[in-house]
Amino acid sequence: MANQELTEQEQVRRNSMQALRDRGIEPYPAAEYKVTGHSAEIKETFVDGQEPRREVTVAGRIMSRRIMGKASFMELQDSEGRIQVYVSRDDLCPGEDKDMYNVVFKKLLDIGDFIGVKGYVFRTQMGEISIHAEEITVLSKSLRPLPVVKMKDGKAYDAFTDPEQRYRQRYVDLVVNKGIKDIFLKRTRMFNSMREYFNSHGYVEVETPILQAIPGGASARPFITHHNALDIPLYLRIADELYLKRLIVGGFEGVYEFSKNFRNEGMDRTHNPEFTCMEIYVSYKDYNWMMDFTEKMLEKICMDVNGTTEVQVGDNTISFKAPYPRVTMTQAILDKTGFDITGKTEEELRAFCKENDIEVDESFGKGKLIDEIFGEKCEGTFIQPTFIIDYPIEMSPLTKRHRNDPRLTERFELMVNGKELANAYSELNDPIDQYERFVEQMKLADKGDDEAMIIDGDFIRALEYGMPPTSGMGIGMDRLAMLMTGQSTIQEVLLFPQMRPEKKQNKDNQEEEEAE
Repeated sequence: MANQELTEQEQVRRNSMQALRDRGIEPYPAAEYKVTGHSAEIKETFVDGQEPRREVTVAGRIMSRRIMGKASFMELQDSEGRIQVYVSRDDLCPGEDKDMYNVVFKKLLDIGDFIGVKGYVFRTQMGEISIHAEEITVLSKSLRPLPVVKMKDGKAYDAFTDPEQRYRQRYVDLVVNKGIKDIFLKRTRMFNSMREYFNSHGYVEVETPILQAIPGGASARPFITHHNALDIPLYLRIADELYLKRLIVGGFEGVYEFSKNFRNEGMDRTHNPEFTCMEIYVSYKDYNWMMDFTEKMLEKICMDVNGTTEVQVGDNTISFKAPYPRVTMTQAILDKTGFDITGKTEEELRAFCKENDIEVDESFGKGKLIDEIFGEKCEGTFIQPTFIIDYPIEMSPLTKRHRNDPRLTERFELMVNGKELANAYSELNDPIDQYERFVEQMKLADKGDDEAMIIDGDFIRALEYGMPPTSGMGIGMDRLAMLMTGQSTIQEVLLFPQMRPEKKQNKDNQEEEEAE
């Protein structure tokens, strides 16, 4: 801070801060400030002609001011919204000393400052419910000016709309841009609704390790760290599946977790390296039951969050009203491409990819080749919620073989708005079959597939003690939040999305960049 070059406005605010202290007013007081009302509640409950007048104490940021001689108006923003405050010099300063109004309020307070206001509620001649200030307390001085939008000749200036700035400085975005806070309030309601649904069925919320010796439960590239005391490498969790299944082995009938997962992969409109996933596992169920369970849950969540079963995402109106169509993976690819993957060899699948300009790597086995075909030709076409079911066994190393066709697995993915939202199985509980599937995954790793699963010996041991028939399902909570709030990018529903390092805009850096 000592070497920071200040703008003229920033220097003026620091001067105001010092002037407050010189007058005996602490710009950052430590004492509790007792609030008795909030903007939305005050406006909702106001009654004209009410006697006695309602006395309130509110607190928030100054967002605008209109100085008009002996009387002024300002707009105060608190956690619920904004409310107008009327400030009269004679009411604020009933004695001879008018400096609290003439100096402190008019000259030393700025837009962005936190203040407390004591007064009474009334309606102005223009019909706006407001607070008549009788006392103002400085609570926190803002040393940087907010990018408050100003209109001139029909044009907006100082709008805080650049996405990179908004995501990097979410604290400013939340203050100045209308509707941003609502996105995250809806996200919270979404989590609460899902948790209520699970709890109502008697399932138990648990916590499993984030630091893991073996990154299991998904095919993904992990982040690697090192534990100094144990002198071993550890991995940030890519999924919590294998730990949750251990709990099913241990006797829990149903468990779920909202987990922070980490995958050392690309970033785009629907991917962030740190993301939130929900996984649930229920004993004595299969993937057919889980489809019914999932569609009823999503219908409930949409109602709880939005008051309707429909959401608007871009040009698409998406209905979460159950039930949802169910289409096999084989049929989906056949419908969209005319190519039947049944019984096809790795070479035949690779040839189809080449003929259709689908980029694949030499390390890809049958499972990944089929996944690429579906992702390139089919996935984006499913806008309304649709269960894609019965995946080829090569794509699903943790899934029970299909009861009617051993070449397939009892698995579904729920596609919504052209993207995967949920992934679920009838869980593989045969320890010998599971071990053999892990071995096949290791062969893919030997070919160079850095997302192939590693054999988890302890998980195999747990299965050998016996795991009942179980169905499990995972949902990407960030993608679900995108749908429930009508957003097209994952960054809009993450309070602090991952960003590239910020370039320092100082003189030394500019000289270095010019030299390069």
